[in-house]
Amino acid sequence: MLTSILLVIVLIMVVSGIYFLPVSRVPFNTLYAAVPEEIRQSLQGFRRRHALRQVQVDGVDWHYINVGEGETTILFLHGMAGGYDIWWQQIEALRQHYRVIALTYPPVHSLADLTRGIIAILKQEGVVGFNVVGSSLGGYLAQYLVAGLPVRIQKAVFANTFPPNDIIVQKTRISGKLLPFLPEWVVMWNLRKTTTKAIYPASGRNELVAAYLMEQSHGMMRKAQFVSRFHCILDYFQPADQEASNVEIMLIEANNDPLVEKTLREMIKTTYPSARIKTLPGAGHFPYLNRPEEYTGILEEFFNGN
Repeated sequence: MLTSILLVIVLIMVVSGIYFLPVSRVPFNTLYAAVPEEIRQSLQGFRRRHALRQVQVDGVDWHYINVGEGETTILFLHGMAGGYDIWWQQIEALRQHYRVIALTYPPVHSLADLTRGIIAILKQEGVVGFNVVGSSLGGYLAQYLVAGLPVRIQKAVFANTFPPNDIIVQKTRISGKLLPFLPEWVVMWNLRKTTTKAIYPASGRNELVAAYLMEQSHGMMRKAQFVSRFHCILDYFQPADQEASNVEIMLIEANNDPLVEKTLREMIKTTYPSARIKTLPGAGHFPYLNRPEEYTGILEEFFNGN
């Protein structure tokens, strides 16, 4: 009897040890070894120069940056596997003429919760009207903001994203239910696998895209954040009626986006029929990383009214 109990205890300890294996940390210089030195230094310098600000909403800490001196504010919203600094190349280019706010989502599980945090940040910084740029989950969240805060938004960019739909729900029905129960190291391993097999090739094998996502999966992002962000992409809402809205909208897409299938890319065009559309051939899911100058030029042209 004692032997059986001991075996059970040992088994539990082994299983627990495997489940709670920590996510491996990898030094920045190792992850970014294949990225050109100029780009590596630019990202590191950006992180050093811009200290994160903080606001607390319902007991949750939100971290963000506010840079630039322009009269017009641009709010940048990242996707599932990102943070405030994923936009650094655009922010550095736009800060001379715009005030730019970028944030990292904490683990909150609905678009309404994300919006409460954003409103608190804007209030703390004294921002009333603003423009918004969102990609992937950030593009979905930007649509939610336009639907709920149309009088505060002048222009909106929905990039590499999708409208409210049931396609993603159906395709992730099983994996979505399992996700919260998977070990953190398994979730991050799967992100690295997706990066290697789909995202990296679609980007033209851009080393910055690979390095940034690998950094996220090696401890920059936690499982709780990833799970909450997944829940947000399933959070259905009624999109804004573009014809009745004064918000000017632009859609940015790639014709080889591995994470937003063609059906969803066509659906968002139907959802916003008057939107300006910019298609980037062969750009993948993160064109603001692998084609930063072209991407920034598109934003500048749109926000300058050209």
